[in-house]
Amino acid sequence: MDSSLPLLPLDIDLETKPILKKLAKAHQALAELKGVAASIPNQSILINTLSLQEAKDSSAIENIITTHDDLYRSDNLARHFVSHAAKEVHSYATALRNGFEQVKQSGLLTNNDILEMQACLEENRAGFRKLPGTALKNELTGETVYTPPQHPEEIIALMNNLEKFINDDTLCDWDPLTKMVVIHYQFESIHPFYDGNGRTGRIINILYLVKQGLLGVPVLYLSRYINQKRADYYRLLQAVRTDNAWEEWLLFLLEGVEQTSQQTIVLIQGIKALMQQHKHKLRSELPKIYSQDLINNIFRHPYTKIEFVMAELQVSRITATRYLNELTRIGLMTKHRLGRENYYINDALFDFLGHANDR
Repeated sequence: MDSSLPLLPLDIDLETKPILKKLAKAHQALAELKGVAASIPNQSILINTLSLQEAKDSSAIENIITTHDDLYRSDNLARHFVSHAAKEVHSYATALRNGFEQVKQSGLLTNNDILEMQACLEENRAGFRKLPGTALKNELTGETVYTPPQHPEEIIALMNNLEKFINDDTLCDWDPLTKMVVIHYQFESIHPFYDGNGRTGRIINILYLVKQGLLGVPVLYLSRYINQKRADYYRLLQAVRTDNAWEEWLLFLLEGVEQTSQQTIVLIQGIKALMQQHKHKLRSELPKIYSQDLINNIFRHPYTKIEFVMAELQVSRITATRYLNELTRIGLMTKHRLGRENYYINDALFDFLGHANDR
């Protein structure tokens, strides 16, 4: 099927009665998530731990599979990765965090931002597609399911139109969540890049919610929902292309917003409760080394290292080593030797995040 994508906004009344009902529920769940996320004292803890979770799930949709263990044993700052998949997941988390900083600063989500995120994901600057020949195929049968726009000028025109639609709220009066779902459809259908369209599109979802003030930090975890319902996701996306089946597509992703908001609320409350437990134990058993910064460090990195503590607490190697050994002695961490380095694992947090996907 060849593409002839319409420009946005569409001249269709998308917000039917079932959609409006679903929008109300999705907004309620999102508002609660925004409030719960704001109650964590140090937002970078959530951005770090949950962006890696999101990155892991988003990459899994593209069959880039890694374990929690490999993820946390990898050191993004030192660019040392246990596996290629772990490196890809860390690149996704970095692209998400950089995009978040950019949107927070400018209040916009531009094509330049989108190009930067994709370049970070793919580690190249190929930019928008310039050569024809891209087609989306059925993995099992090899048949072409959809042919996105082929001409570079058409791709640029569609992306410029999408950029305007993302940033100009006066173009139409759709609810921002309706707009998010339409933006996602349009971006995936333009398919502007040779690689990384799916992951870039899922980052755009989160950042659009931040841009519209529906989230304070990028913690909505839609990739997990999409990954669990992958067949439905592709089927419904395709049904919009072939049959204009917007209602089903909108209901599907709005359900995703509602469900994942609720799951992420539970996740954040769990992290918060664990932080409180660690805080009480550290305060009562090691009052001399207790600090909120130390707690923040061992929650920002489920696997921490002496270097991380030195950098984040501005202390010497001797002091950082003593802190971590003391935390190990009272059972808040366990020490593991990997290669030539010691890692200190916050087992309670690591187990909690590892089981989050089973919930």
